[in-house]
Amino acid sequence: MKFFIPILLLILYFPALAQDHSDFVSGPFETVQQVTEECLMCHDDSGEEVLKSNHWNWFTSNLLTLVEPYLVNGKHIPINNFCFAVDGASNQCTQCHLPFDGKDASFEFNSAENIDCLVCHDQTGTYKRSPFGTGLPDAEMDLLAIAQSVGKRADKNCGSCHFGGSGGVLMRSVAMDKSLNNPEEEIDFHIGSLGFGCGDCHSIKGHNIGGGSKASCEDCHDSEPHKKELLNTHSAAISCQTCHIPNYARTEPAITHWDWSKAGQDKETTINEFGEVNYFKTFGELVWAKNIRPEYYWDNGSTVFYEPNNKPEKGKSIGINKTAGKISDPKSKISPYKIVKSKQPYDPTNNLLIIPRIYGEDGYSENFDWVKASEQGMQTINLEFSGNVDFVETKMYWPLNHMVGSTDNALKCTSCHGKGGESLLNWKELGYPDDPIKKGGRVKNKLLKE
Repeated sequence: MKFFIPILLLILYFPALAQDHSDFVSGPFETVQQVTEECLMCHDDSGEEVLKSNHWNWFTSNLLTLVEPYLVNGKHIPINNFCFAVDGASNQCTQCHLPFDGKDASFEFNSAENIDCLVCHDQTGTYKRSPFGTGLPDAEMDLLAIAQSVGKRADKNCGSCHFGGSGGVLMRSVAMDKSLNNPEEEIDFHIGSLGFGCGDCHSIKGHNIGGGSKASCEDCHDSEPHKKELLNTHSAAISCQTCHIPNYARTEPAITHWDWSKAGQDKETTINEFGEVNYFKTFGELVWAKNIRPEYYWDNGSTVFYEPNNKPEKGKSIGINKTAGKISDPKSKISPYKIVKSKQPYDPTNNLLIIPRIYGEDGYSENFDWVKASEQGMQTINLEFSGNVDFVETKMYWPLNHMVGSTDNALKCTSCHGKGGESLLNWKELGYPDDPIKKGGRVKNKLLKE
């Protein structure tokens, strides 16, 4: 152990030396686990830190919700409308999500040796995980060269997962795309003009990275950031993002609708004006768009997650992750959302959303049989399946917080107010009697509850 002390001191006091590990990492390596084992010889505390982090525990975390989380073998099952749900055996999910190998019940989630250090610390730009290899790296990866390159986490490491997404760049990445690697200020003012990095807003402590409601504009800006007092009066009910993220999908197209009911058809694949595929036999029909206006809802930082055993109201669209905000809540503010609608499998007899198996034996991608795929998927999560498959519309609500544009491109007063304006906000749906410029806001109308 005494041998490692001088090396660790050099790394601590001369960070540049930490960018080149060629003298510290010898290999050879056949598996990522062998790389991690060598990393832990010096960074022995890092293993326990990662095992306690939000990135590692996303699958088992107690998600902030107003209903009791539905658990399978102690694990929360996050439902979505682009791959239905994560049941622990979904190969493609672990291309990004940690841990990298949850292919069956034998995987040891509490073992530090199963951490993938390279996905966040590779500096060669060559490290990638196989889409269908349960998150393991592609076989052609030079693990020794990559391990010797490791250094402090860079924004490009974050972007390898967060600047993309399955089913299209913006499907699940909360409207972030690869333009953030080197953006103009009109795309992202904080990065492109001020030179910010991910860590400037997302605090990093002990391998735990703050995100979601933990990072906010108010961390840097006070409640009166504008020269015009009239604009500052909006901060009690309007989030900064509402005016400063007037649209999304500015550089890359986004999927706005996903119709799984049309999957399985032998029809010609077409390419749209954005160069994206409109139809996959495995996934169904996709609708794409660019420069999209957000939808606006009350947001208080909390979310109501739809659970696998919920009984939806028949004939109505299902909100997968609805915001818990409301006009009567003083902590709620009107905020912009990226909305993705989908038609996905539904059991009309048991009145349940179906979580089908898509990949693997008896998966839909193998036999294009929704009944067999549904039987396998529902058995995995211990829910009944009647044998009947229909389709129902679902909606996912993605809060927009990134890619803040410059002030010159922010919304104007007439974007929301006045007869001749754009009427971006539907005041009555938001709970107001009318446009607040006519009838007053929440205080005047006594809409707030302490």
